Amino acid sequence: MRLPAALVTKDTKRATVMPIIETRVLDKGLIYSDENTVYDSLERKGYEHKRVNHSQQVDVVGNGHTNTIEGFWSLMKNGIRGVYHAVSDRHLQGYVDEYAV
Repeated sequence: MRLPAALVTKDTKRATVMPIIETRVLDKGLIYSDENTVYDSLERKGYEHKRVNHSQQVDVVGNGHTNTIEGFWSLMKNGIRGVYHAVSDRHLQGYVDEYAV
């Protein structure tokens, strides 16, 4: 079974996010994130972790940035507003799948 490229979650708490990362990111993989504290344990778990600290007006760290994922979510949200106007929780993963192809 193929995993979705992007995944709807019930929340962004560490207990929700970390199992998804552990399932989808290779051991010792490199992860770029924003400064959200949910990612604080990544290095302890063996991942290489670089932060892009938007609160300090930083958008790029070396070759790393979060622009691609932020652009994806922006396009998807604008598409839902413009085409579908609204979606239910029940069908949200389907809409996310459509935009992630």
